[in-house]
Amino acid sequence: MLKKISLDQVRLGMFIQSFEGDWLSHPFWKTKFLLDQPGDLKTLRDSGIPGVWIDIQKGLDVASAEAASPEQAPPPLPPPERVPAKCSAAEETHRAKKILSRSKQAVTNLFNEARLGKAVDVESCLPVVEEISESVARNSAALISLARLKTRDEYTYVHSVSVCALMVALTRQIGLNDAQTRETGLAGLLHDVGKMAIPEDVLNKPSKLTDEEFAVMKSHPERGYEILIKSGMQSEGTLDVCLHHHEKIDGSGYPHHLQHEQIGLYARMGAICDVYDAITSNRPYKDAWDASESLVRMAKWEGHFDPQIFHTFIKSVGIYPLSSLVRLESGRLGVVIEQTPGNLTKPVLRVFFSTKSNAAIPMQILDLSKNFVNDRIAGREDPHRWDFKNLEKLWH
Repeated sequence: MLKKISLDQVRLGMFIQSFEGDWLSHPFWKTKFLLDQPGDLKTLRDSGIPGVWIDIQKGLDVASAEAASPEQAPPPLPPPERVPAKCSAAEETHRAKKILSRSKQAVTNLFNEARLGKAVDVESCLPVVEEISESVARNSAALISLARLKTRDEYTYVHSVSVCALMVALTRQIGLNDAQTRETGLAGLLHDVGKMAIPEDVLNKPSKLTDEEFAVMKSHPERGYEILIKSGMQSEGTLDVCLHHHEKIDGSGYPHHLQHEQIGLYARMGAICDVYDAITSNRPYKDAWDASESLVRMAKWEGHFDPQIFHTFIKSVGIYPLSSLVRLESGRLGVVIEQTPGNLTKPVLRVFFSTKSNAAIPMQILDLSKNFVNDRIAGREDPHRWDFKNLEKLWH
């Protein structure tokens, strides 16, 4: 049974079912949880929201909560399993695989509902954004790198998950707060929802689009904006990213040919994250580019991206993203398996090949940030040049 109460009536032991006001106004990622932490109670009372709905079948009612002394209060639940605040990419990869699978299924269901003309359930998106954000907080490279391995058939759905993760990582790198992270993550998840209004034969065409088909495809930002408005979306940032993630700072983008500061911050961020994931993924009509090489190419596209945000984006994904193939001064080749915080040019590698002997060598983990390591990265290498098969097995 649900009951609406004011903030001054909220007590520990109550089960919070939902919050009054729009979803951006409250300070929590989740809307349904047992209030059993004093810190959460203080945060809730300080939030200034109008009130909350409690479920008295899952937690205390007002009368029982007020009557209970500390000795009479129900014993606290055992603490949930805690994961390390920070961990290696190898440690996070196992969790990230499961998160990616769940997120892909959630986005697929959400987008299929949109294709049928139904409203987007924004509340159902928040747990997905939360899981992605927590994975990024533990190790941003793991989930982002796994999402690049998407197949052509699942591109549209996993692309949305990947852009969400990239937006969260970039938001954290810029230094924005939790509420802004939640909003940018949601924007990344929903930025391409308008593609559900595009005919499937155009959306999934395995060859180059005709001018007429491209004109249809270019309508997806406006169609997505309409879908979100009809769904009751109140987040201006999410709406702006959906509508303007294909704008360019020189005004050559679409749909409104905005320039520089006319493009909102989140949309400028979204433009970078969207393009990066697109060019590093296999799509119906194009093979993926190498992640590290993609950053080099993007840096040369004058007029496309906000330069300051792009430089920050490079810091968030690394000069040598996970799975990058690099050549060392010694002539050995290695795959990046871990970033080194604070030193983007000295990642951890799995070395496996010698260009001098043109043969495989015993695999070795090499941390270039260690003082005793004399080798350095001489440059990037194109995996296609060496015809390496299943290179991703070396890093995940």
